[in-house]
This record gives sequence, structure tokens and C-alpha cells, in this order.
Amino acid sequence: MAGSTERTSLSAQAREAVRQRIVDRRYALGARLVEREVAEELQMSRVPVREALRALVAEGLLELLPHSGVRVRRLERADVHHLYEVWEPLAVQASRLAARRVAEHAPKEPPGLARLRATLEHADAASESDDAASEVAAHTAFHEGIVALAGNPLLERMMEQLSWQLQLLFGMRSEPDHMRAQHHLIFRHIAAGDEETAAASTLLHVRDSRAVALRSLFEEN
Repeated sequence: MAGSTERTSLSAQAREAVRQRIVDRRYALGARLVEREVAEELQMSRVPVREALRALVAEGLLELLPHSGVRVRRLERADVHHLYEVWEPLAVQASRLAARRVAEHAPKEPPGLARLRATLEHADAASESDDAASEVAAHTAFHEGIVALAGNPLLERMMEQLSWQLQLLFGMRSEPDHMRAQHHLIFRHIAAGDEETAAASTLLHVRDSRAVALRSLFEEN
């Protein structure tokens, strides 16, 4: 039992390390990952690395090669459309539920609201210092924070499956000023406990995000 637990822990560590390398582009899109080389880089045995790579295939960050091995998944136009088709209704409902929870706790403020506010502050600071990686992480944390504030465990599990793909996508496209402003607007509506306005502002934001992603990835060049 102890050996199995230790292996699971090492697999989780390997999965997190490879995820981060994909998101921050140390492993380039389309790059083939060799199990032995990844294990050497992470200073781990090959078994937990093999398990980690399999898990990341299931998450959609890696894809199996036709004969053997894996590579970092390239996002095609259809992939982006599919991702946003799933994220849009979940993000809108998350904002609606988060605002409802704030209203139910009024006049007190639920703990998750302070954490949500902090992610915006981190994103603003990262933007001012031109720290793109930290800004992407903060923007992802903002959307995750809305889901956490919504207080729906099923929604949280569903969003967890999309989180890393979204973070990868956010890191591949620019973040216009008006979309940063939209985050603040969404927060204000949630903090006011206004369900439908929070939902509407989130819908606008997600659709703008999709347009920016498609333009940045497939049209500018």
C-alpha cells in the first residue's frame, strides 16, 4: 500500500511538472516527448512519468503518436471552437451561481470573494510589469475562483478538466485591455450579487475571448 501511495504521489508530481512545461511553452506545441528523456529531466523513474504522460493525454494536453510515444497537442481551429463551446455555458453559469452565493451571504462577504479580488490584483500587477506568464496564471485563477465561489462541486470538477487547456490557450494569444476591463466588470457584478448581469457580462467576455483567440492563432499570419 505504501509503495502504491508513493508511486501515485510521484505520478502527480510528474504530471504537474510536465503540465507546467507545456503551459509555459518549454515543451513546444507539436514537440515529441520521450518518456526516458522526461524522466531524466525530472530526475524520476520512468513508471510515474509514464503514468503522468497517460494522464495528460486524457486531459487533452498531449496526444498519442500513431506508432509510439506522445507529443504536445497542437490546437487547431476546430479545437478552439470545441473548447469554447463547452467553456461558455459553464463560465456563464459559474458567474450566475457565484453572484447568487454572494447575495445569499449578504451583508457578509463570502471568503471566496476576497480571493477572487486578489487574483485581479495579481493580474493587474503582472500586466504592469509585463510578466505575461504570471498574468496568464492570474487570469486562469480568476475564472477558477469564480467556479470555486459558485460552490457547486460538480461544476468545479467539470471546469477542472478544462482548466489547463484554457491556460494553454490563454498563453498563446494576446490579452487586449478591454478584456482585462471585462474581468473587473464581471467581478463587480458578482460582488453586487447581480446574477443575470454577471452572467451576461461573462457571456460577452467569453465570446470576445474566443474571437481574440481565433484571430491571434489563425488569422494574424
